[in-house]
Order: sequence, then structure tokens, then C-alpha cells
Amino acid sequence: MMKQPKILIVKTGDTFADLIGSFGDFEDWIRQGLGVGEDQVQVVNAAAFAPLPEPGTFSGAVIAGSHAMVTQNLDWSLAVEAWLAPVVTAGVPVLGICYGHQLLAKAMGGKVDFHPDGLEIGTTPITLTADALSDPLLHGLPPVFNAHTCHSQTVLTLPPGAVILAENPHEPLHAFRLGRAAWGVQFHPEYTPDIMAGYIRNMSPVIQALGKDPDRVQAQVTDTPEAGQVLARFAGLCSHDNTVL
Repeated sequence: MMKQPKILIVKTGDTFADLIGSFGDFEDWIRQGLGVGEDQVQVVNAAAFAPLPEPGTFSGAVIAGSHAMVTQNLDWSLAVEAWLAPVVTAGVPVLGICYGHQLLAKAMGGKVDFHPDGLEIGTTPITLTADALSDPLLHGLPPVFNAHTCHSQTVLTLPPGAVILAENPHEPLHAFRLGRAAWGVQFHPEYTPDIMAGYIRNMSPVIQALGKDPDRVQAQVTDTPEAGQVLARFAGLCSHDNTVL
């Protein structure tokens, strides 16, 4: 019996040191969200210039979040961007999270820059669009659900042919699908309430500088089981033949 190819996790940096000590790093949160064992994922540290595998050697790819900014056009980020286009064209399932969401959009012809209304951070309601009702990844989720967010940049213009799947008053492009098997989500399905609380704690000076109350943002943190389903659903899509997507 042929062994199922692994799900690729593209690491795009590290989280805060205190969170690593308590909860692990981005790739650990993503693997846990996928609901798979360590032997079922391949982690490639793109931020350390590790080589990215060719399409056909993995069952799907998750592009992680990052503390970098897409508009910095860092060399490693440009390499991931160039790698993404043929992966998407080949129909390999791709899920970009936050930075990965933005990088996916940019790689396929969209535009990314700082959000005109600034930082979005904390637990917030996300509303699905009508197109999400028949989407392979998001169909069946509640029309409105809570998700954790932490981003200063955003997709200002979607790539040609992309479909908007989720939004909220701050962020009109919280999720999109491109083609039959590539998705970007601006929210963080891999965050737990403790991880979200840790981000708010570490970023309290930034939140205060924007005229917001970190304690109030912290008080609104809650569990986000529906958002968390996105990673497990993506893992399920990776386990099927891509032609059925």
C-alpha cells in the first residue's frame, strides 16, 4: 500500500519566546489543529532558507503566520511567493494563514499592504459570505463564528478569479478561495485562547499606542471551536484525491 504523502507546513518565522516555552511554535499549533501526528507532517523552515519541495511530493501545504510583513519583500518570503504559484496551478491543496493568506494573494497577483484602519487583534466575530455555503473548506460552519485575529497588514486587492468567503466590519477579506484548492484565512484557526491572550499581553504597548485598552481586548478572548475546525477540515481535504476538490 502506497504511503500517504505528508502535509507540508511552511514555517515563516517564530512566535514570541515566552509562548514557545509554554505552547510550542507556529508549526506545533498548526499540526495540533490539523489533528495529525508528527510523522504525518513535514516542516520546512522557509525563513531559514530551507529548500521547498516540488508539487506532487506532499499532499497539501499550510503557509504559517509570521511576525514579518509581506511588504518587506524579504528574500526568503519572495522565494516562498515564487514557489506558491506553480503549487496552486498544480491543484495541490494550499491553506495560507494570516501572513500566509497575504503571501498567497500576492503570489497570485493580488495586492498587500498595511490595513488602512490599523491593527486587528483579539477574538472577533467572522461572517461567512454566500459563496462559503458551497465552499469545500468552509461549508457547514455557522454563518457567524468567533475567531482569533492579529494582523496589521491585509489583502487590499484579491488575485484575479478569487472568491471572498468571510469578512467582518474591520476586515472585508478574512477568507478567500482561489481556484479549486487554495484558500487564505486572515484569522488564526491555530490559536487557542491562551495563545491569543499571550499575543495581547506581548503586544499591549502597541495596543495602547493605538488608543485601545489591552484589558478590554483580553476580556473578550474566548474559545473558537468553529474557526479551529478549518485546519482539521483542510487535513481531510489533503487526504483525498485532489481531483475531487
